[in-house]
Amino acid sequence: MRRLYLFDTTLRDGEQSLGITLNVKEKLEIAQQLVRLGVDVLEAGFPASSPGDFESVSTLGRELKGVTVCGLTRCIKKDIDICAEALKGAEIGRIHTGIAVSPIHMEKKLRLKPEEVIQMAEEAVRHAKKYLHDVEFYAEDAFRSERTFLARIFERVIKAGATVINIPDTVGYATPWEFGELVAYIKNNVANSDQVKISVHCHNDLGMATANALAGIMAGADQVEGTINGIGERAGNTALEEVIMAISTQKERYGVDMAVHTREIASASRLVSSITGVPVPSHKAIVGVNAFMHASGIHQDGILKAKQTYEIIDPESVGVPRNQIILSARSGRHALKHRLEELGYLIADDRLNDIYNDFLQLADKKQEIYDEDLHALMGASNPEGSKIKIIKISVATSGTQSATAAVTLEIEGAEVTDAAIGNGPVDAVFNAIDRISGNEARLEDYSIKSVSRGKEALGNATVKIFSGGNYYVGKGISTDVIDASAHAYVDALSKIK
Repeated sequence: MRRLYLFDTTLRDGEQSLGITLNVKEKLEIAQQLVRLGVDVLEAGFPASSPGDFESVSTLGRELKGVTVCGLTRCIKKDIDICAEALKGAEIGRIHTGIAVSPIHMEKKLRLKPEEVIQMAEEAVRHAKKYLHDVEFYAEDAFRSERTFLARIFERVIKAGATVINIPDTVGYATPWEFGELVAYIKNNVANSDQVKISVHCHNDLGMATANALAGIMAGADQVEGTINGIGERAGNTALEEVIMAISTQKERYGVDMAVHTREIASASRLVSSITGVPVPSHKAIVGVNAFMHASGIHQDGILKAKQTYEIIDPESVGVPRNQIILSARSGRHALKHRLEELGYLIADDRLNDIYNDFLQLADKKQEIYDEDLHALMGASNPEGSKIKIIKISVATSGTQSATAAVTLEIEGAEVTDAAIGNGPVDAVFNAIDRISGNEARLEDYSIKSVSRGKEALGNATVKIFSGGNYYVGKGISTDVIDASAHAYVDALSKIK
């Protein structure tokens, strides 16, 4: 079987679509899980776009081993110089440079003639090769380009030193048979295509990103690009977990092999969802909570007789365990750690006590702790602490709309108390926190949902705020929705530098 390389762009294409900026710690946590999953290439950011992206690419390059760390650039020498500087400490680095190639992009966006685009592409690849051997070239909006022109530009960048050529369906316009034909055309009509890896990068505007990516692989692509949970611009990218499992269930049909650890899929999905604040739909393939549920009596009967009747994937193969330990306030640290490790969380000894204390506080409020509670607990855990801590909240309501909240916060070691009114208890609490912290950030989004079972179910609050040109997401978990909301708000404020 030929080797298929997995290129993950959750931290670049995925992040840029969220309306938020992940900090370096959050990116590193996700990246480490992606390494455990077994991705081959990890696109860490666009270093020239901001100091934060530069720091992210630089840090991930230094910290990650056994994976290619990649930075994105335009076909601009300054971009490439900055990217090369960011990747200087990487064990294995790749520069990913490129330019738009469709007629509409060249004419309307770039305002360049086709020959000028080819020249810029060649020069960019040659410049990148001065820094690193591994250079990937992307032809933005390749699917809507003229095929003969696309073949010409690929042939020229390969001669200039490109090691990977990327065929993106940037606006998700393709159908699987058309995209497969395009990949086959490039393989057959670019004379030196056998000297490079061919990569496919698909978007989901028409709901066919995964199908298109698989068609590209069937046509001979060597690398597939995607994101965890399919997050990305507009309707999203190819969901990497869907490609992995589609191939894993029918390896002989695709004729490719991957160096992937499928049991890490569920953990990767939960972690990305928790940190980004983007929920995974219940019906989402592979990683949705309903993915392995069977409600129909006919289906249940079949499953009891033979799992394969209605399950083409063993849940345990993607990290969803079947056997469960019942956890309660009487459970010890060892049982908690064992269950968390089954769920994919690697707990350092110095963190276990803090997590166990949080667990006990929750267990005192609930008779039984479910897996959903543990996922929420880990999503709310902050090993480095917060510069703002909630000490006490007291709320009084009058009628259905007016409310008064008194809040005590600890800011840099000093306790401060203030009160405020609002249109309801949550608004009053947020107003009191603003008064104490001096916050001027704008609240962009707020939501709360149940994440576990039972009348004492945990409330999972998500808050998005805007400050200084950036968005920040905070998460809060509690059996009390007001408390969960307050913690989410404080979590978001704590991320503002």
